[in-house]
Amino acid sequence: MKTLFLSIKIFFFFTVLTGILYPLLVTGIVQLTFPAQANGSLILKNNQVIGSELIGQRFDSIIYFSSRPSAIAYNPMPSGGSNFGLTNAKLKHSVDSIRSQFIIFNQLDNDTSIPAEMLFESASGLDPHISQKAALLQVDRIVKARNFNSDTRQQIIQGVKNMTEAPQLLFLGEERINVLVLNIELDKIATTNHTNTIN
Repeated sequence: MKTLFLSIKIFFFFTVLTGILYPLLVTGIVQLTFPAQANGSLILKNNQVIGSELIGQRFDSIIYFSSRPSAIAYNPMPSGGSNFGLTNAKLKHSVDSIRSQFIIFNQLDNDTSIPAEMLFESASGLDPHISQKAALLQVDRIVKARNFNSDTRQQIIQGVKNMTEAPQLLFLGEERINVLVLNIELDKIATTNHTNTIN
C-alpha cells in the first residue's frame, strides 16, 4: 500500500512540475524575451492583425506581389504539400500549368527562367517567402497596374533588394523576402498614388 501511495504522490508531483510549472516558466521567459515571436509574429495595420510573418497568404491581385503556390490554399489547419513524387505526371502537369499562369500573369517572355519556388508548392503550403528574383520578375506588372512612373519603379526595385533577408546564420537556406511585408511596403508607396491597399 505504501508503494501505491508513493507512486501516486510521484505521479502528481511530476504532473504539476512538468505539466504546469515548467510550461508556465518557459512561457513567461519567452514572453519577456521574445514577445513578438511568442505571440505568432503577427503583423498589425491600423491596430488590426492582417497576417503573420510566419504564414504565407494568397495575393491574386495584379497590384501586389504574388506568393509561392500552396497545395492547401494557405490554410494552416491541414498544413502540407501535394506529396507528388518527381516522376509523377500530375506534378509535371501542375508545374507546367503554374509556370504558364505565372508567365501570362506577369506578361513575361515564354523562355523566361522562373525560380523554382514559384513553380513548386512548399512542403507546408504556408511558406511566406519568395526569392529576390521571383519578386523582381513581378515588378513591371505591378508598376503597370498601379500606373507608377520609372522613378517609383526604381524605388520598388531598391525596396525589394533592401528587404531581402540573408540566409539564416549566413549559410542556412537561401536569400528570401517576405511577401506580406513586401506588399505592405508597396502600399506605403502606393498611398501617394491613391491606389488600393491591403485592408
